[in-house]
Amino acid sequence: MSKILQTGFNTYAFANLFSKPRAAVVPSKSVIQNNLEQRQQFHISPSCNEIRKLARLRVVDNSEIGKRAMAEGKPPRCIHVYNKRSVGYIGDKVLVAIKGQMKKGILVGLKQNQKPKIPKFDTNNIVLIDDNGTPLGTRIHVPIPTILRTILKEKTHTKGADYTKVLAIANRFV
Repeated sequence: MSKILQTGFNTYAFANLFSKPRAAVVPSKSVIQNNLEQRQQFHISPSCNEIRKLARLRVVDNSEIGKRAMAEGKPPRCIHVYNKRSVGYIGDKVLVAIKGQMKKGILVGLKQNQKPKIPKFDTNNIVLIDDNGTPLGTRIHVPIPTILRTILKEKTHTKGADYTKVLAIANRFV
C-alpha cells in the first residue's frame, strides 16, 4: 500500500475496487410514474414533418417492390426531392431508396401542415413510378387529395412524362 501512495494513485479509488458491491437502489412506482408524466409534457426535439433527405415514406400502391419493402418493415427513404426548395410537397417527384434500388415516386399525402383545402395525412404517402411517369402498381390503396388532379396536370408536359396515370389508378379521392 505504501508503494501505491508513493506513485500517486488515488487510494480511495483503489480501495473501492476491492470493496463489497452495494445494493442497487430501485425507485418506487410513484417516482417512475412522476418521471414519465414530466417527460410527456415536454418535447426534447421538434418533430420534422417535412419531406427532406432520409425521410421515411410509405408506399401506398400495390407494386411488388413496395409491398415487399413495407412487409419487411424497411420503408423507402427519400434521397432527393426534384424541386428548387429541396422540401417535398404534394405532387412533387422524389427519388427514393427502396430494397437497395433507386426508384422515383410522387408524393400523394403528407404529414406536414398544408395549404387550405389540402388534407393532412397521418403518414407520408408515395406512389412509385418509372422514368416515363407510369405507376409501377395497378391500384392505390388510400384516398388521395382532389387538388392533386390540378397539380399533376400542370406538371405533365406534352413531350415529357405523363403523371395523370397516377390519377387513373386511384379509386378514392378526398
